Amino acid sequence: MNSWDANKIEFYEQFKVLLLNQSNKVLGIYEVSSGGITGTVVDIRLVFSAALKANATGIIMVHNHPSGKTLPSEADRQITRKVREAGRLLDIVLLDHVIITTEGYYSFADDGAL
Repeated sequence: MNSWDANKIEFYEQFKVLLLNQSNKVLGIYEVSSGGITGTVVDIRLVFSAALKANATGIIMVHNHPSGKTLPSEADRQITRKVREAGRLLDIVLLDHVIITTEGYYSFADDGAL
């Protein structure tokens, strides 16, 4: 949450990726996209371009839902599947996809949805 602008979290959707090394230490945070009230476009090529440049071996995707609802949409589930599969080919593990709001969060890993 420290890397999120509190004035924007309920205004429009943003999608970020935490880039992790082999010890799961954060190498950096990359903002993939910013969008509208109900969504943002996530180009998985940009996700993996950043991961490869950082020599990341793992990633955690994080985005906010301005609606305040933490449940993932079908689009959220689809991008999670795509990134997980692409990561397998590149040996970059998708460790989690987290949806945040000002009131709480949803974790695909905690829910067993990865």
